[in-house]
Amino acid sequence: MSQQPRARVALLVETSRVFGRDFLRGIARYAHEYGPWSFHISPGDYEQVVPKMKQWGGTGIIARIPNERVARRILEAGLPTIAIGLTDEQLAADSPLQYLSEVSSDAAEVSRLAADHLLERRFRRLAYVGSNDRGWSSRRESAFRDYLSARNVNLHVYPAPTRKTEQAWEREQAVLAEWIRNLPKPIGLFACDDDRGREVLEACTLAGCRVPEDVAVVGVDNDEVFCDLADPPLSSVSLNIETAGYRAAQLLDGLMSGRIREPRSLPVEALCVVARRSSEIFAVDDDDISAALQLIHRNQGKDVSVERIVDELAVSRRSLEKRFRAILGRSILEEVQLAKLEHSKRLLLETPHSVSRVAKLAGFGTVGYFIQFFQQRVGKTPGKFRSELSH
Repeated sequence: MSQQPRARVALLVETSRVFGRDFLRGIARYAHEYGPWSFHISPGDYEQVVPKMKQWGGTGIIARIPNERVARRILEAGLPTIAIGLTDEQLAADSPLQYLSEVSSDAAEVSRLAADHLLERRFRRLAYVGSNDRGWSSRRESAFRDYLSARNVNLHVYPAPTRKTEQAWEREQAVLAEWIRNLPKPIGLFACDDDRGREVLEACTLAGCRVPEDVAVVGVDNDEVFCDLADPPLSSVSLNIETAGYRAAQLLDGLMSGRIREPRSLPVEALCVVARRSSEIFAVDDDDISAALQLIHRNQGKDVSVERIVDELAVSRRSLEKRFRAILGRSILEEVQLAKLEHSKRLLLETPHSVSRVAKLAGFGTVGYFIQFFQQRVGKTPGKFRSELSH
């Protein structure tokens, strides 16, 4: 005899992009471990699912709330609810939605990772392209601006259209292209998400700007298929989305059972920048240094020695080391180790490999040296780093 579901949860989450799919995967994982749960999934029809909640016997809701009608119906249902990415207006003091639990990305960390990625590539002119209809976009813009301001870096912000008629891509494309055409070059550009990043790449083509030589572009969400199909492939900030879905289900479980009585905010942690062709360049005037950096980061530091770099570039080791330190403030070997470190972080967070396997794949040699180096640079062991960013 099959076990009856102890929770009936409506999921109003879009599935056309990686955020929604991975978020739902995390919810499913929690339900499999602690359920069974029954789900009402309505990825494309937000308007109809909420009024049927009581008839269906619903006990909870996890939803993106796109408009006032959906908000009203969710509030009328009177069920434990977790909202995804509320806008600034929905979080305002006079909005009843402010009392809901919420899942949202860490704007400060997302922006810091994007900024550091571009600054490490020696871009000293940066730009931001957001969307007016996304609350998290304005928060990422503010965090990006604040981070750069503290480092005396000027920011160019695209004045995104506010009217619906002007937001149609067929109309906006030429406007964005003209704005990009007039930016100082070379420039590093942070797009609020991968969708916007793809549009920026299209606008760069229309503007006659080369990517990444003139404009280096970074998005957010790291939808691997979407990013790899972009032209050129799009670099993107990877988010810990599946774990956020798991934690959201865990929180909803507590709210439905009464163990948790107060609303809570759950962050979607930013993990790292997955570099692809759209930002695979270093804005330095020294061609040898630029070539060395591209060799190091293209291979993620693995099997890249100082001797190999010197041989491939056919330059004096002493001269290259001296220029490397003068421009970047660190040695070639230190840059190689940093590239390995970033690769190891991605392996820890995106694969089930053991720490010793990660050490080998990232090119660190012994696991003991890897753990020691990782702890010195990150401030925690690889195992703790992994556990803190998972459930």
